[in-house]
Amino acid sequence: MVMLKVDNLSVHYGMIHAVKKVSFEVKQGEIVSLIGANGAGKTTILHTLSGLVKPSEGTMTFMDEPLEKMPAAKIVKSGLIQVPEGRHIFSGLTVLENLELGAYLYPNRAESQMIMKTVFERFPVLAERKNQEASTLSGGEQQMLAMGRALMSRPKLLLLDEPSMGLAPIFIREIFSIIKEINQQGTTVLLIEQNAKMALSIADRGYVLETGKLVLEGTGENLLQSSEVQKAYLGG
Repeated sequence: MVMLKVDNLSVHYGMIHAVKKVSFEVKQGEIVSLIGANGAGKTTILHTLSGLVKPSEGTMTFMDEPLEKMPAAKIVKSGLIQVPEGRHIFSGLTVLENLELGAYLYPNRAESQMIMKTVFERFPVLAERKNQEASTLSGGEQQMLAMGRALMSRPKLLLLDEPSMGLAPIFIREIFSIIKEINQQGTTVLLIEQNAKMALSIADRGYVLETGKLVLEGTGENLLQSSEVQKAYLGG
């Protein structure tokens, strides 16, 4: 089943043509990676899918519902949830308060507590530090908090924007392992990453963006072996 279908998507920032007739799809149960250099248009695509930026052309369909004119809050309610680049946690609130904000779609206390329990099981460090201010967490722990907050909304499709940015190598490996676990437990993932090797190593399929255009697509394994990808992104 195709969960997300993007067809001929174009996005402008004033005179700047940031995304140029991009088409791709994400099937239920997949991890799909969008890779490319800084400025390739990856984050713009996620912001457009989330309703934060309006497309100038093209269509986006999620679970058979068009997204182009759907308000951002309704997109979240439909199950399309983004973990933004840079994490954007609420640093002055506690870990627990951050997670509770992610559960605003579930006002039923018992239901939100049940989701919280699963998040704490996946991220034990958050349970240990639930009463600490989020600002006191390390970068890797803050990324876990941002992902945990998104999971509190029970996403059908999780959009991850540069989850490894600024993290130490040990945390990068842990974050990608967690992404695989989240996917194996039933959440479809669209992953935006500059770390092409890590992103493609866990992806079912991938797409390569250059200056707003899609230039390559294939399975994660095939793209890892591609001489073009190796030369441009893997130092080959």
